[in-house]
Amino acid sequence: MTYTLRRVGVADTDLFETIAVDVFDEPVDTARLAVYLSAPGHLMILALEAGTVIGQCAAVVHHHPDKTDELYIDEVGTATAHLRRGVARAMLGEMFAWGRELGCTEAWLGTELANDAANGLYRHLDGREDTIKYYEFTL
Repeated sequence: MTYTLRRVGVADTDLFETIAVDVFDEPVDTARLAVYLSAPGHLMILALEAGTVIGQCAAVVHHHPDKTDELYIDEVGTATAHLRRGVARAMLGEMFAWGRELGCTEAWLGTELANDAANGLYRHLDGREDTIKYYEFTL
């Protein structure tokens, strides 16, 4: 399997024309995509194979008045046909590098307790595991 990683910006919306199954949770809306990619501090990396998006990693740089900048990994998605082939690991490595370039000294993310594949990957990347309670609000 040969794929490339690409840091994407607002000028790269054409790369989203062909997306493999399960890369995103829902269909990509082009207007939302443009807003996301143009927002300061919003980062996205795509894994591309023969013009098809087979993976995506989205993150946000958080600036704080009382601590160093941190990188919040918001989404990691890999096409079903490309699971367990190092795509997510490669995207996270590239995202961590991008975060360091932007001055971030920490990165963090959350995943479901029962998501064994994701938890295994994050442990493999030497992530320090913690337990949190998750709340969702309808606005």
